[in-house]
Amino acid sequence: MTEILVVYYSRYGATESLAREICSGVDAVPGAFSRLRTVPPVSSVAEATETDVPASGPPYANNEDLLECAGMLIGSPTRFGNMAAPLKYFLDGTGSEWLGGALSGKPAGVFTSTSSLHGGQESTLLSMALPLLHHGMLLVGLPFTEADLATTTTGGTPYGASHVTFNRDNDKLSKEEENLARAHGKRVAEIALKLDQAD
Repeated sequence: MTEILVVYYSRYGATESLAREICSGVDAVPGAFSRLRTVPPVSSVAEATETDVPASGPPYANNEDLLECAGMLIGSPTRFGNMAAPLKYFLDGTGSEWLGGALSGKPAGVFTSTSSLHGGQESTLLSMALPLLHHGMLLVGLPFTEADLATTTTGGTPYGASHVTFNRDNDKLSKEEENLARAHGKRVAEIALKLDQAD
């Protein structure tokens, strides 16, 4: 089985909803399955620490997850057109995996959520792509052959799956957002399978 790692940080549930739809897309591909992981929040108080296991939801990501995956998608809410600090903190701790080439040649995707239509979705997706490029990953976006990209009035970009919360519940995705998130997971999984078969 080809395993796809889906790592996200979510404050109010929107990014987690995208992550779960992405996992559905991965799991719909025969021979592939998803591993859902989150990252803990960071604190400005040096003494504050998180427990090793979150009270609810998926486990926290660790560097071993990176070694074991055949592909990866990472997601974060937008913070001033950039990824949130917890995801950046996790990625900043992957230097040994970078040095060892653990992710090199594996497909990757990025996804985000914002509270407004012009909240910096595409720049956030690009900010998450940068460390993945340094890891040597192969970036996978959403092509315009995905019909929902042409009809969505909410989230969805060629750079990756996205969600706009404005005037809706935080974690309530539109039908187009759900479809595009699933398509993104499926696309990364299919490419990972092809790469595995080519080895």
